[in-house]
Formats: sequence, structure tokens, C-alpha cells
Amino acid sequence: MDIVTQGLLGAVLAQTAAKKHESKIAPVIGFISGLLADADILIRSSSDSLLAIEYHRHFTHSLFFVPFGALIAALLLWPWVKNRLNFSRLYLFSILGYSLSGFLDACTSYGTHLLWPLMDERISFHIISIVDPVFSLILLLACIYALRKQRNFYACLGLSLAGVYLLSGWLQSQRAESVIEELANTRGHNEIQQLVVKPTFANQLLWRTIYKYNGYFYVDAVRIGLFSEGRIYQGDRIKAFNPVSDLASMPGDSILHQDIKRFISFSDDYVAFHPADRTILADIRYSNYPTGLEPLWGIAINLQQPGQHARFSVYRNMSRENRQRYYLMLLGQDVPASEDE
Repeated sequence: MDIVTQGLLGAVLAQTAAKKHESKIAPVIGFISGLLADADILIRSSSDSLLAIEYHRHFTHSLFFVPFGALIAALLLWPWVKNRLNFSRLYLFSILGYSLSGFLDACTSYGTHLLWPLMDERISFHIISIVDPVFSLILLLACIYALRKQRNFYACLGLSLAGVYLLSGWLQSQRAESVIEELANTRGHNEIQQLVVKPTFANQLLWRTIYKYNGYFYVDAVRIGLFSEGRIYQGDRIKAFNPVSDLASMPGDSILHQDIKRFISFSDDYVAFHPADRTILADIRYSNYPTGLEPLWGIAINLQQPGQHARFSVYRNMSRENRQRYYLMLLGQDVPASEDE
């Protein structure tokens, strides 16, 4: 999730074990420790832009790395807190603060290498947006109350409410998945090959859905109220990228071919050419608009220069009209035809 929420979760976790005289320093240690897992963002290469996305949320987010990550945090903090805590208490707060960083990121659609080195695949539960103000507010209030009252009861209560919120996200995702499977059946798509249902930005009501059938990705959105039936906003389809046919003329051992394979793995095989630019391979799971085909990120490729690395780029443009349409979807209201239709 966003870095502030990661820190808040670490702070609240540390507060659950804090004694009264430790109530001020424990959340600080937990907050800093909760951020340390994201230090993997510093792993990058000026010539290979895919390296950064491959190693972001990688081994530092593994459950098996928690003791080592916490030890690094404790060693970094020791010079500043040695006059107030012994090292064992410092390490306890550090390990609590670090412990759920990987799990929390796994709850998003981006995913983490949660079980590395046993498994090298990203694990994604798709139950919460990378930014979710409700979840963040729960943790913030729990941290503030535990700090002011100097009672870890409020930290435990906040963690319980945060857990309930994550559970509600899972239930919402299951409801949205059922709705989209019914939609696929009405289209005659009875045996879909891939399906992902993920929350749109900062909410658990509006879900972006992508499934693959007969060589095409179908992109739709489902608005699921807490106590109401799902409402479908139908999108469009886009032809899936096929490495066998689309890269038939490219040497399999070339740098670009290997980069494309790496991007396909990163994108969990949800890859298509940009609808307006066939020099860009897009991760179709993400778009600025719930039913949009324009990607949030992709790689620029030049098939005529297979010896060069692909260039990873992020595209954050969203028109004012599509922002208005997004808000209407979020409210479950009728949406006029888009500017591109």
C-alpha cells in the first residue's frame, strides 16, 4: 500500500506490545520499521528499467525476511534509542512494525513475493486498493488514541477493525466476481481462461474486472454496494498479446525478447498492445479509468532493435470527462457515453 499506511500499520502493531512508559517511542520504531521493506525501490538500473519493477516488493517483503529486515531496522535505530530502551525491546518493536508489511502489500492487486524463496511468484489477494483512505484512517485513529490514552487496547481494537475492513474487501471481491461470471455467461463466454477482479482507486465499491476469452481481454466494471446488488458498467475488449505470433520474427535469445517475457511474467500474462500505439505493450490490469483500455503502465518496444532493452513507462493522464464518469460509477449512477465512443 502507500508508504504512510505501511508506516501506520507498523506503528499500531508496535503499540500492541508497548508498556506505558514505552507508549511514545514504540510507535515511532514501528512506523520506521514498517517503511523499511519498501527500501527495495532503490534497486534499479539506468539501462534496464524493468529491474526496478521486478525487485519492488520482492525479497524484502517475504515473510522469511521479516527477522532480518527487523534486525536491520533495529541496528539503524539503536544509536538513537539506546538510552531509552534495551536492544531486546527495540528488536521486538522493530519486528512487530516490519512483520505485516509484505502481507499488507499482498492484499493489493500489485502483490508481493510473500513466500520467497519457496515461491518466486507474486501473491495478490486483490481486496484493497493501493491507496484506501478508510483503511488508513482506521489505523491513524487507533495510533492516536493508543498514544494519547497510553493503552494498547486501542491499538488492538484498531487492528481488529482493520482486519474486518480487509475481510469486507474479500467479500466484496467475491460478489463482484460472481457478477462478472454471470455477465460472461450471458455473452456466451462459458469457459473463460483468466479472470481478475480488483478494487479501483481508494474504495471497495467499484471494481475493475478483466477476463480472457478466445484470445481477447474483456474489460468491465462492477459497482457493489454493501447492501445492494451489483451494477455492471460494460467496457470493451482488446486482443491479447500472443508471444508466439507477435514475436515470430524476433530472436528468442535477444535482449528485447527476454524483456518482454519478464514483463509478461510481471503482468501475470494480462498483456496487450496499447490500443493507440503498437510500440507499447500494456499491463491491461491497470488503467486510470475503470473500464478503460489505456494502460496505467507499459513497456515501449522497438521490434526492429531486438538488442535494446524495453523502456518501462507510467501513464497517468485522465480526462476531466472520464473523472466525472468515474465518480458517477462510484455512486452507482447512470453514466453517459464516453468521449471515445
